Amino acid sequence: MTPQTIPALSATRRDWRGAFSALRRLLADANDTEQVFRIMRALNVGTVKAGYERLLRTRQGGQLAYQRVELAELFADPAFIGSFAPGTVGAAYAAFLDGTGYSAAGLADISRIDDPNRDAQHPYAWYGRRMRDSHDIWHVLTGYKADEPLGEACLVAFSYAQTHGLGWAVIAIGAALKAWRTPGGKPAMRAIWEGYRRGRQAAWLPAEDYQRLLAEPIESARARLNLPPPTAYQAVGWVSEA
Repeated sequence: MTPQTIPALSATRRDWRGAFSALRRLLADANDTEQVFRIMRALNVGTVKAGYERLLRTRQGGQLAYQRVELAELFADPAFIGSFAPGTVGAAYAAFLDGTGYSAAGLADISRIDDPNRDAQHPYAWYGRRMRDSHDIWHVLTGYKADEPLGEACLVAFSYAQTHGLGWAVIAIGAALKAWRTPGGKPAMRAIWEGYRRGRQAAWLPAEDYQRLLAEPIESARARLNLPPPTAYQAVGWVSEA
């Protein structure tokens, strides 16, 4: 199967109307995750291809691409998730899943809505799934909570800096404008901007071997990846309407 047989991966035009329609729904209901994937499909033209090719240029990217591990399947194994020592990234990820009720399989199911190419046997499609399935690990590494709008907005800004996907930028800007219109919105906007800056300064997370990363002590991993605490975000605290 070639890229030309996968329309979502070979698209050259952005669907701005569809993206802004989905953004309005997302800002009205931050839990409507389906709209995130619609925005990504509408605006992230060429991002998956560019990311995959960048992965191949990294030190271990060729091996990761050759192995082509499906992270959603791996993370659905309770024995695997429960195998990590206390204080590791894996233990923090297990606590994250337990505390939020989220799962990689659940996110994968949402991503398949209106996307017949999501499970395609193609390297670009695999890379897209890998990015999707590592999203919650990024929450754990960055310290941004997943069950509050501000934490998601900060990680969205971080993700734009890491991937250059325009869909992430549009969501981050929308969240920042919404925060600006709320009481105490300026600190939330600073936290979102901090998310972008942290994404620029951090190591490129898509190149990580997540199976090895999960076994690493979390503070050591954060130091290695240049992920200091998100001080502006922590100063805001729990902001439910940002």
